[in-house]
Amino acid sequence: MPVPVVHHTGLDLPGADPSETRPVTVRARDLDATYQMEPHRHAWGQVTFTLEGVVRVTANNSSWIVPPQRAIWIPPDVTHSVDILETARLRPLFVLARRAPFPGQECKVLAVSALMREMLVALEQLDPADHGTRATLLGELILDEVARLATRPIRVPLPDDKRLASLCAALIADPGTPHTLGTWAGQVGASERTLARLFEKELGMTFGQWRQQVRLAHATPMIARGVPLAQVAEQLGYASQSAFSAMFRKTFGTTPSAFFADSV
Repeated sequence: MPVPVVHHTGLDLPGADPSETRPVTVRARDLDATYQMEPHRHAWGQVTFTLEGVVRVTANNSSWIVPPQRAIWIPPDVTHSVDILETARLRPLFVLARRAPFPGQECKVLAVSALMREMLVALEQLDPADHGTRATLLGELILDEVARLATRPIRVPLPDDKRLASLCAALIADPGTPHTLGTWAGQVGASERTLARLFEKELGMTFGQWRQQVRLAHATPMIARGVPLAQVAEQLGYASQSAFSAMFRKTFGTTPSAFFADSV
């Protein structure tokens, strides 16, 4: 059954959605932690971005944790939800469907450049009714910049099976838990072998690989806030800072500090 379109207060105000006269718009929304936007979709594309704070975006059976150094491209008509994890200055960028910077229905993680950040701030400061040269030029430059942004492979796929979904939800809530797959099996009512098979079938990876992606997703906003790597490693269940850094380098080919230096 198709998911109905849901409009949220602040998203459907005049000037909030793109049009032929202004194909790129931005809307300022300052939201408190724990605020949730229920699953919804709209005819335009969206770049979910925050000046401050951390949000979680869920779409296409995947989940992403988004700090200010990152953004998520959500294609037109893709159902998605947004959870505010830390008080956020949300600045979603809305893009007319025919001007989408990426083809297809796949969401993309973007490393936000300094130029992109400043252009979004400049666009926000314009009068929503302004369809003049400055708005047009900023919109075109933003679209060009979005298409050039590097993508980062921090993605947490989500399952359909209820038993696996229960396990995954618990791990997302507490990624540092040391529970083995055998321990989880006893809690969710499925054998360890069944869970291992479901991870491969539904998520395309092993339990260990999936848990690593969850931990990376949680590490991103912590490192962005300046939390010491030793503390990040401890909270996420790693034996040491060096063990966490080694895992990070294996995944991204660089150290955590270099990874974040590239995106600010």
